Order: sequence, then C-alpha cells, then structure tokens
Amino acid sequence: MSKKSSFIMPTIGKNPQSLIALAVVIAIIVAAKFITTPESVQQSAWSLLPAVIAISLALITKEVYSSLFAGIIAGGLLYSGFAFEGTINHIFQAMVGYTDENDAFVSGTLTDSYNMGILIFLVVLGAMVALMNKAGGSAAFGKWASEHIKTKAGAELATIVLGCLIFVDDYFNCLTVGSVMRPVTDKFKVSRAKLAYLIDATAAPVCIIAPISSWAAAVSGFVEGENGLALFIKAIPYNFYALFTIAMMVFIVVMKIDYGPMALNEENAEKGDLMTVKDVNLKEEKSDPNAKGTVLDLVLPVVSLVICCVIGMIWTGGFFGEDGGNFIDAFSNSDASVGLAVGSFFGLAITLVLYLVRRILSFEEFMNCIPEGFKAMVPAIMVLTFAWTLKAMTDSLGAKDFVAGIIQNNAAGFAWALPAIIFLIGCFLAFATGTSWGTFGILIPIVVSAFQATDPQLMLVAISACMAGAVCGDHCSPISDTTIMASAGAVCNHVNHVSTQLPYAVTVAAVSAVTYLVAGLTKNWIISLPVGLVILAVTLMALKGKSFSKKEA
Repeated sequence: MSKKSSFIMPTIGKNPQSLIALAVVIAIIVAAKFITTPESVQQSAWSLLPAVIAISLALITKEVYSSLFAGIIAGGLLYSGFAFEGTINHIFQAMVGYTDENDAFVSGTLTDSYNMGILIFLVVLGAMVALMNKAGGSAAFGKWASEHIKTKAGAELATIVLGCLIFVDDYFNCLTVGSVMRPVTDKFKVSRAKLAYLIDATAAPVCIIAPISSWAAAVSGFVEGENGLALFIKAIPYNFYALFTIAMMVFIVVMKIDYGPMALNEENAEKGDLMTVKDVNLKEEKSDPNAKGTVLDLVLPVVSLVICCVIGMIWTGGFFGEDGGNFIDAFSNSDASVGLAVGSFFGLAITLVLYLVRRILSFEEFMNCIPEGFKAMVPAIMVLTFAWTLKAMTDSLGAKDFVAGIIQNNAAGFAWALPAIIFLIGCFLAFATGTSWGTFGILIPIVVSAFQATDPQLMLVAISACMAGAVCGDHCSPISDTTIMASAGAVCNHVNHVSTQLPYAVTVAAVSAVTYLVAGLTKNWIISLPVGLVILAVTLMALKGKSFSKKEA
C-alpha cells in the first residue's frame, strides 16, 4: 500500500470550481451569522450544515482533510454564535478535550478511550501488514494464487472470498485484501477500479452481517433495554444492502456485467492500462520480501489476529470472569475498542514468535516494520480524527434530535414505509459524515425508543434499515475512511474509485429501498429477501442488455 496513496488530492487553488465552491460556503456561513442564534441552530436543519459543507467541498475539491476541517469550523461557529473565542474553545474541546473550572465535562475524539482503542488497533494492523509483506507471506500467497487461479473471473471471485473471510474488521479487510490480491488481479487484467470496488464491497457490508466483528459490538452498544447482539443476529436477514452487495459482486463477475465508468476502466485494463486515471501521487511500494516466506506466513498471523481479537472482545464482556457467562452475552457486553486493541497486541506477539522461530525476520527487522506500519496508517488516523470531530460537532448542534423529529412527526401515518424512509435517511447521514458508526449512534436509539413498545417486529426491520443505510452511505461517501483505504489498498485513484463504484452502489441502494417497502408491509424476510434478489437480478440483466446494445451500435 502506498504511503501517500490516494489521500493526497488536487489542491483548491488548482481547480477554479473549488474557488467558487469555497466562496459559496463562505457566503452561506456569513448569511448564517445574521439569521441564526446559538439557540435557533439547535435541533434545526442548520445542525446538518457542517456535514453538508464537508461533503460538498470534498466532492468538488477532491480534498478530504481541508473539507472535513471546513465543516468542523462551521460547526464551531454555529455553536458559539460566531464568537471567536467560543469557536476556538468548542473546536478544541471536540477534537482534543479539556477541563477548566467552568467546564467539568471532558470530551474530545483524541481523549475518548474508545476512539484511542480503535486507533491503537489500526496502528497494529498497519504493522502486521508491513510484517507480512516483509516476511514474504503476501508474496507467497500471491504466487500460490497465481498458480491455482486460471481465469479473470476466478481472480475476482478469490478476492471476494478473501474479503468475506476477513470479517472481524473493515480496516483489516482493506489493508490485507488489496496487498494480497493486487498481483493476482493485475495478472488477469482486472482494473484497479474494479479491485477497489471488490475490496470496498467486502469491507463494511460483510462486517455489518458478521456477529463476530467490531461492528456487531458497536451496534449492540447502541441498543438499550434489549440483548444487543441477539437483536443484531435477528436483524441480519433484513440487512438488505449488505446482502445484496455481496450478491451484486457475484452477479457481475459470473454474468460478466460492467456498466457506467467501470466499463471503460475494464476495457482499458484489457488493453493493458489498469489505472485509466493517472495519479502522480500513487506509487506502489517496492518491497524486498523474504524468499523463504510461505503462505503460512500470511495465513497464521491473520488467523491468530482474528482469534485473539475475538477472545479479547469476549474477555471484556466478562466471559472469563468468576461468574462466567455464555458467549452471546459476553460478546454483546464486550468493549470492542479494548478487545480489539488487546487482541491485536497478542496477535502481533504471536507473529513475532512465529517469524523468529522460523528465522524469517530478525528481531531488528521485525521492530523496524512497526514504525513503517504506523506511518502507513497516519493518513487514515487523520481522516478518522476529523470525521469523529465532525460528528461531535453535529451532535453538539442537536442533529440527532432534529432527525428524530423528522421521523416521529412526519412519518407516523405510514408505518409500513418507515424502514425505507429510515434507510434513505441513514444513507444521507452516512454519506454526509463518511462514518457508519456515527449514523448508528444517531438512528438506532431513535428507532428503539419509537418501536420497542409498540411494534417489536417493525423495530427489527427498522434497525436493519439503520445499519443498511449507514453502510450504504459510508460505501458511497468520498470522505469515508473505508472508501479511502480501499483506494489505497488497490493503489487506485480515489476519485476514480468513487465514480466507478457509485453506479453499482446506487443500483443496490435502489433495490434495497424497494425491498424495505416490501419488508414494511410483510414484516417477513422470507418473502422480502427473495423478492429483492429477483429485482436485483432482473435489473442487472437489463443493464447488461443495454450495455451490449451500445457496444453493438
């Protein structure tokens, strides 16, 4: 994975449209100064302005860091009533956290223990990827796969299978699948855009239907008054976007369907141009892997990491305590942040022992890989920090209550349509903020409080719609951490990845929205899920026929 990868975007000054967009944003903020007060902003449409600014600038300027920070500044200005000192204090509090005699409440993305655990986990993942590459495990697996995979479809299906197997966390998925499968897909002329899509589509969509994952623990934590993990498992058949995304990948590979900008990328790949969109910032690392590395040097660290993380999570849930407990309850009560951080450290220790015993790496080489992995993850850490801070801004402005009011006041007359409406709202929020977990935190408590006492079955469908919408928006968003990391893992231009993936994601989203209407009426996944799969298959056949007609013409 490139250290610079696709995080480096064209600057604002190189794009006249960016200057116009920046001027419009400034004009909106100036107008807000004269027509809003801190009180009027709370729980109103203005609470979503920071996210709208961030996503709009990101789409226009193609620059992630400055776009997120512009949204953060806008949030601080709205919260403080455009007071300079209040704005600075609020931004600092949201990002770092502080305490003084007038404010005993400590907040901040970088002082939050849960966030720190995720960042530690991310750093260890980066170190392990660097170690597996240095030890020759990734190269050995790539060579083995090249010898056993004979077709382009086989290479794509192998990428999908590997992505589905790495289900414990989407970050780990993005970091490993790209580096492992890139040599294989290159050999069979799979475009980098298609590889990035396969990586991205097997990250969050797979994690959100895997009971043993950091995502399951996160979602469970937002469900109060219920067994969170048990509810998560019951909701899996209703998580249409995730299930249809996996079906979509298999359909387009087996049926050889490509449409939209992806079709051009695949045509160019057949001619030898795997990138289509050139990017001077994309430079693949030229590592010198150990010639003695074997497939086991990749498989064993990955397996040990998964096992250790699972054990770490149930340990935090009290599974090994004096009272014991069953596995489901322990996982439901687990602290994913602590569990993943502890588990990853043990996984790293097992990898150290394995490589030293096999004499694949010296202790010095092993330790040198750790800072290299850390450096590779710095861009992702920056994006996460800004994204978390932006979420803190929207929370402080009452965005959660504003969205709750929309759902409760405007949709009460047609309950059967609520899952579809919630799905679309989740798509918008996750697309705007680039984070699924923040969207879970906003929507799931609202859904539980609205339906827990009146219609438990509809609550189940609606919770699935929350998760599906959040994953869909995250999947499409150019400022999503997993979207950016998928581009980096495939060494693909980030904007090209977003533009080629978007038609595929929108297709699945449209089918999912229709299927949620069916689920709202039937409240039965046995009926709604097959209906959705049939609609998806028919839609793809129609798109294939249309694409074929264009080629003939």
